[in-house]
Amino acid sequence: MSGRTVLRITGDTPRRRGEDRGRRAGDAIARAWRVYDELFTTVGGRAPDVRSLALRTADATRAWAPELVEEMEGVAEGAGLPFWTIAALNARTEILAEAGAPRAGECSTLVRTGPLTTGGQCWDWHEELAGSWHLQTVTGDAHGFAGITEHGILAKIGVNEAGVGVLFNILGHTGDAATGVPVHLVARQVLGNAGSFAEAVGMLTGAPVSASTVITVVTADRAASVELAPAGSAVVVPDERGWLTRTNHFLDPSLAAGELRGRREPETYDRHRLLSRRVRAHPGPLGPDALAALLSAHREDGAEVCCHAPAGGALGSRWATLATLAVDPAERRLLVHDGGPCTAGPSTWTPLTAPAR
Repeated sequence: MSGRTVLRITGDTPRRRGEDRGRRAGDAIARAWRVYDELFTTVGGRAPDVRSLALRTADATRAWAPELVEEMEGVAEGAGLPFWTIAALNARTEILAEAGAPRAGECSTLVRTGPLTTGGQCWDWHEELAGSWHLQTVTGDAHGFAGITEHGILAKIGVNEAGVGVLFNILGHTGDAATGVPVHLVARQVLGNAGSFAEAVGMLTGAPVSASTVITVVTADRAASVELAPAGSAVVVPDERGWLTRTNHFLDPSLAAGELRGRREPETYDRHRLLSRRVRAHPGPLGPDALAALLSAHREDGAEVCCHAPAGGALGSRWATLATLAVDPAERRLLVHDGGPCTAGPSTWTPLTAPAR
C-alpha cells in the first residue's frame, strides 16, 4: 500500500474547504508551484504571461461556478500564497496549451461496462512532479468524494458518494488556449455535485472550456467519454462489447478535424491500437489486477503505455507513469497504486472510499 499523504478536506463552505486544503498542504503546494513556474517558462514555443492567463481563467470560472473561485481563494489564504498562483496551478493544462508545450507522453484509460462497470487508467506526467500529488477525501459539497490530485489543484481523478467516477485524459485541439474554465475545475465540479450519470454528462457538455480533454464518466451501470474542446463537446459511448479505450486523441469525427496532439505526437494512436487489441482478447471482468496487466506495455511491446522516465534530460522531457488507478463505482471506491502498472500487485493498491457528505 502507498505511503502517500491522504488529505481529508472538510468545511461547510467553499472558502473553508479551500482554507483547510491550504493549511494542510501549504508547504507542498509551494514546492509544486516552484516546479510549475519553471515548467511554464521553459517548455513550449511561447513564454506565457502566467499571471494574466491564470486570472483570465479564474474570471471565466467565476462566471460559470463562482464557488470554485471561492475555494481557490481559500487555498491561497490557507497556504499563504498569492491567489493567482493557485489559479495557475488549477489552470496548468490551459497555460501549457497556450505555451505550445509538447506532450510526448500522457494517460491511457480502459473501462468495461456491463453488470458491474469498472475502469481505470495510468496517470502520466513529469517525473519532477512525482512528489507533488496526494490522495484525498472531500466533504461539504453536495456529494463527498475521494480521489487523487496534485498539490493545490482541487481535484482530478476520483469517485463520489453517488457512485459517479471520473477518469481523465488530456487531448489537444488547434483552438486550445487559456481563456475558459480549467478542465481540472470542471472535474472538481462533477465530483462534488453530480448525483447521476446524466447529471455528470450534462455538467461536462455545458462547461465553457478553452483547452481540450476527455473526461470518462463511470457509474455502476453506464460509462461514456465526454470529449471537451473549444470547438464543442461530444459524447463517445462504449463499443459493441462494452469497452471504452482512451488515449490522447479525439474519437469524435467533428472534433478530430481540429486534432493537434495526435498530429504532433502520433504515439497516442499506437497506444490506442495496442490496448484495443488487448481488450478484444480479454474475456473476463476488469478488476484492478487485470487492469494493470492490460496497461503494462512498454516500447518493446509496440507502445509505451507504462512510462518510465529516462535517467537524464531536461524538465519537460522526463515522462513517467506516476500512478495507476482503478475505479469501482458500485462500491464508491478508488484503488490507487503509486507508480506504473508494471509494478502493481495485489498488495500494492491503496483503497479510498467516497465519504458521505
